[in-house]
Amino acid sequence: MWRGSVGAAEVGRVRHFRELIVWQRSMQLSLAIYDLTKDFPREEIYGLTSQMRRASVSILSNIAEGHGRSSRMQLANFTSMAKGSCYELEAQLLLAHELSYGAHDKFQRSQSLCNEVGRMLHSMLNKLQSPEQPLRART
Repeated sequence: MWRGSVGAAEVGRVRHFRELIVWQRSMQLSLAIYDLTKDFPREEIYGLTSQMRRASVSILSNIAEGHGRSSRMQLANFTSMAKGSCYELEAQLLLAHELSYGAHDKFQRSQSLCNEVGRMLHSMLNKLQSPEQPLRART
């Protein structure tokens, strides 16, 4: 199902979702979101703070769950859900920025990671939906 590579050199099958760069970046994104939202106003704890944290966790969770499924089609479905959660998080980041919530440097880091993860998910989904495209993950 998955083939691993470092540059062009193959290193074998990806045995665990933790080896996927997109999952690793998603974990960094989720940690960045938790760091950003800890400084949000207290009244947002059940609002935007909770929404952003759940969206970020949904991204990495869907990648992990999709990797554990038995077919390329199921993996594509979970990757698509992760991509949707990434768009949701991007919209929430923009709202938080407009509301002047959180430190600017933490916002920039979160937005940058969100954009990177979104690009990676888009690329992964395109490969999953293309017949006979080998899937690669770097370690």
